[in-house]
Amino acid sequence: MSSVSPSTVLPLYPTMTTTKQTHCLQPERLALLIDKSKAIKHLTQIHAFVIRHGLESHPVLNFKLQRSYCSLGRPEHSVSLFNRTQNPNVFFYTAIIHGHAINDLHEQGFLFYVQMLSEDVEPNAFTLSAVLKACPLEARKALHCQVLKLGLESDTYVRTALVDVYTKGGDIISARKLFDTMPEQNLVSLTAMITGYTKNGLVDEARVLFDGMEQRDVVSWNVMIDGYAQNGRPNDALILFRQMLKAKMKPNEATLLAVLSACGQVGALESGRWIHSHMQYNGILVDARMGSALVDMYCKCGSLEDARMVFDGIKDKDSVAFNAMIVGYAIHGFSQEALELFNNMCGIGLNPTEITFIGILSACAHAGLVSEGWSVFNAMKDQYGIKPKVEHYGCMVSLLGRAGQLEEAYKLVNSMNNDADPVLWGTLLGACTLHRNIHMGEKIVELLIERGLANSGTYVLLSNLYASVGNWDGVARVRAMMKQSGVQKEPGCSSIEVNNKVHEFLAGDLKHPKCKEIYVMLKEISGWLKGHGYLPQTEVVLHDIGETEKEKSLEVHSEKLAIAFGLISTQPGTTIKIVKNLRVCPDCHAVTKLISKITGRKIVVRDRNRFHHFVDGSCSCDDYW
Repeated sequence: MSSVSPSTVLPLYPTMTTTKQTHCLQPERLALLIDKSKAIKHLTQIHAFVIRHGLESHPVLNFKLQRSYCSLGRPEHSVSLFNRTQNPNVFFYTAIIHGHAINDLHEQGFLFYVQMLSEDVEPNAFTLSAVLKACPLEARKALHCQVLKLGLESDTYVRTALVDVYTKGGDIISARKLFDTMPEQNLVSLTAMITGYTKNGLVDEARVLFDGMEQRDVVSWNVMIDGYAQNGRPNDALILFRQMLKAKMKPNEATLLAVLSACGQVGALESGRWIHSHMQYNGILVDARMGSALVDMYCKCGSLEDARMVFDGIKDKDSVAFNAMIVGYAIHGFSQEALELFNNMCGIGLNPTEITFIGILSACAHAGLVSEGWSVFNAMKDQYGIKPKVEHYGCMVSLLGRAGQLEEAYKLVNSMNNDADPVLWGTLLGACTLHRNIHMGEKIVELLIERGLANSGTYVLLSNLYASVGNWDGVARVRAMMKQSGVQKEPGCSSIEVNNKVHEFLAGDLKHPKCKEIYVMLKEISGWLKGHGYLPQTEVVLHDIGETEKEKSLEVHSEKLAIAFGLISTQPGTTIKIVKNLRVCPDCHAVTKLISKITGRKIVVRDRNRFHHFVDGSCSCDDYW
């Protein structure tokens, strides 16, 4: 605990006197001041006053100081006080266990519970609900037995904590049984069950419970919104957020973080800007955490300018804020800016993290900076003592593979022995398709099948590899295997946000309300392209069909439909932003460059790998993607 002069307390708290007349009231007044203390500085001042007046052994003051130190994020001070407490009772133990749980010090909290039992102090319902939050998953069944032994299973708080523990362990069935047999299902228990469902990917089941709630607080709304955002359903998250606002429920910081994540996933820039304006209007502080979320959102929504403006305005930037901006530069292909920011980060004494190196290595991969990439990869191990993970190896494989150094990439993956996963091999297999290296591609697939690592992506990539060299017999064999195994290729999907609404398109889509106008615009675009000497790149069509059919197939790719909709739905000169779930094909890339030149529009496309900024016939990727 920091040293505080007792004399400094008195000016802050003039009602504290040392006269005999008021001395008997001091503990009660001090207890009230401890409860009201919201800052560690004030709490240490009160603690100093307590020591100064010989009240450090007062049980009530000691208990309240322990509890307050934990609530203010200083559990070590609580432990120091606890260790000096004579014969701590169940309330002291419960407070210290709970204090460690809320500070994510679960192992230490559980050890205090073990100590409590060894000293024959019997837990109560509050103790058990606290320790269940702090217990290791393997201990949950033993604690459940103890709950039954003590006859506390019907207690709502204990039962809710048990539900939470079982869902954390992935045992959603046991959790639901406990939930369904609760004597009373309240707001807290319902929220716990909804949280359990969302954490285990069962968002539809969570939504059924959420819709059936008679009352909801901001926490329950947040759990459901974040559940959608974390399980790849950002549109549902945004729709539910709008319903939350209609219900007159005021969002808090957790709400905004979840919604910003959803905006970033779907590229909903207008919605993200609205959130930013809402924060400014309501005086919400853009600290490092919230600023990092805004930077991430703006980067993923294609607005580097807004991201950098927010980043520059963050006071006391931490590594998370730098990482968000570095990764943002990387996915946009602004490699030199990412490297410069990395140097700035290290220059001010911030240590780079694993995510920092993922961003820097990605930046090198997008620009083909092989020597720089090797330098960063080696420095990560040798200079910063960070052991590379699969993601870092994946960046290096992508860097080497795109640069055509397939043998070096193959050696790097093999050097990992059994640590290489299907995603890493898939990255190398994708590079084989890019450079049409059939021999290595087949070798990789054989290896994956032999090790039992082959998945749906493996067969899709092999099929694409055969198609890229016109080996249609090979394509037919692989697709037969895919059909037999029930493997389906992910369809191309592109989305565009117009007037705060996200519109999605599949290839050849005819479902949009403005379908007729979209196809009229596509026909007009086709005329523009021919007038500028465009020739369809039919070799990218991975089907054994005629040239005419291939050209028609290219015309209705999902990103072209989205661009056509953007042209008819926005004012001339407005930037068009598209998000695609797959890698943009060379034909769509060439077409988008021409459209940007013909219309004078900036078009930003985010595909699976990176951003492309099309301006006046050129792309920011310099045709290296």
